[in-house]
Amino acid sequence: MPSAGPKNLITDIAGLRVGNAEDHALKSGVTVLTADHPFVAAVHVMGGAPGTRETDALAPDRLVQRADALVLAGGSAFGLDAASGVADALRDQGRGFAVGPARVPIVPAAILFDLANGGDKGWRTNPYGGLGRAAIAAAAPDFALGTAGAGTGGITATLKGGLGSASLVLPSGHTVGALAAVNALGSATVGDSPHFWAAPFELSAEFGGLGPAPSYPGDTFVTKRHRLGEATTIAVVATDATLTQAQATRMAVAAHDGIARALVPSHTPFDGDLIFAAATGERPLLDPGGDTLALGHAAALCLARAIARGVFHAAPAANDAMPCWSSLTAS
Repeated sequence: MPSAGPKNLITDIAGLRVGNAEDHALKSGVTVLTADHPFVAAVHVMGGAPGTRETDALAPDRLVQRADALVLAGGSAFGLDAASGVADALRDQGRGFAVGPARVPIVPAAILFDLANGGDKGWRTNPYGGLGRAAIAAAAPDFALGTAGAGTGGITATLKGGLGSASLVLPSGHTVGALAAVNALGSATVGDSPHFWAAPFELSAEFGGLGPAPSYPGDTFVTKRHRLGEATTIAVVATDATLTQAQATRMAVAAHDGIARALVPSHTPFDGDLIFAAATGERPLLDPGGDTLALGHAAALCLARAIARGVFHAAPAANDAMPCWSSLTAS
């Protein structure tokens, strides 16, 4: 049976690093995934209200097939400036796609809406470029979950959201991981209970070990109408497998099942649900058909678990718009 990697983080994939930067007064932040070398990257969007930068460059027929970093950020459209901070920092390191004497870092980004979560949004200068620089500077194999990075200001229909991650090591030897910033219109838990929708996929009590809910309400459509247009779950799924950009795109498509298993409802017209895929190419496919099927399935499982872990690890803070999951079990 597949098992989680030693860290149970997306960085169980050798060479990947994740950096967080957040401003708790702002109630927002940035998360960056990068690697020792450029990696194959792809994207798939299922939500109706996405906010992105450079995602068109990730189509399989485009010139550039690899990225230097992927950025998840709060701040709605303002948060796209985080990618500029990351690109500037990478350029300082000599990273980027070579165009004559110039180097242009390839830094696709996606944002979530957290402008109405109780944080101080009265900035005079957009803070996200600086947060992007800080996040790439902090990139490391270990990183915080919950109220951290791009998940700092996330909320769901009933609880505070957060940043989550999980991994799986497959029988083929490939490792798959997921990283998610949870800010959904729907709910991660069943009704008023502390049981996660993702409970059937939990490993080793990684988000509380409560198991599936004893019963499921007939009406599971739990949303907050005032949050229409204020939601989005953005994520990265990654593997050490050798994939083409087209194969990585299919992994991103399959991974959307993980959002649907962990958040109810999901992929609504008011969410910008988006998944990046990354492949470092360290481990060849032995069975291209069977291995790609297994990678997509594993990506969905990892993402469902990562979403639950993001909500599970959220920590309370002043002026929170929603309670934390820990308040359900405390009561």
